Amino acid sequence: MPRIAEARPPAEPSSQEQKARQRRILRAAASLATERGLDRVQMQDVAKEAGVAIATLYRYFPSKTHLFTAVMAEQVEQLDGLARPPRPGQDPVEAVCDLLLRSSRKLLSRPLLASAMMQSNVQANAATVNEAIRIDKLMQDAVLRMLGIESPTARDIRLVSLVIECWYGMLSSALNGRLSMADVEEEIRLACGLLLAARSNA
Repeated sequence: MPRIAEARPPAEPSSQEQKARQRRILRAAASLATERGLDRVQMQDVAKEAGVAIATLYRYFPSKTHLFTAVMAEQVEQLDGLARPPRPGQDPVEAVCDLLLRSSRKLLSRPLLASAMMQSNVQANAATVNEAIRIDKLMQDAVLRMLGIESPTARDIRLVSLVIECWYGMLSSALNGRLSMADVEEEIRLACGLLLAARSNA
């Protein structure tokens, strides 16, 4: 089980070279986890695959939990980039459903990596793993944007949070073999329809 390292903030890359090095680390971690799963990925192997010193890896990512939560944040950032306000005549709830379904299919196409990211995000302590907070914020902002809610109420934010929590639960169940992709699709549509119908701009 990945450990949460001592409470020290990970280093933030500042130069372009450091940012490129961090991206190489994230790509290496994703590639290894896709093949092996979380438990069989060693930090030393990630450093070697990324072409960095092990000390450099630990400076940016003090534990595997930090590392794979950051991998998930990068994936969610791509999802956020796909989120657009609803077009005229478009059902915003249906648009949110479609985005979550596309994302589900993409994540579930690499189940070992998806499990590594989900497990790390669940274990992440928000006090030491800032990426966990960023994941929640990116997801929340993406859904609110697709719903066309520019000034969300506290209720809007809670409803969106519930949809996201339901989505995470469905992904976990699919990864554990308890839900098929058809079940995931049906339940995402049900959760979105029930919860988002109560939003402020419905």
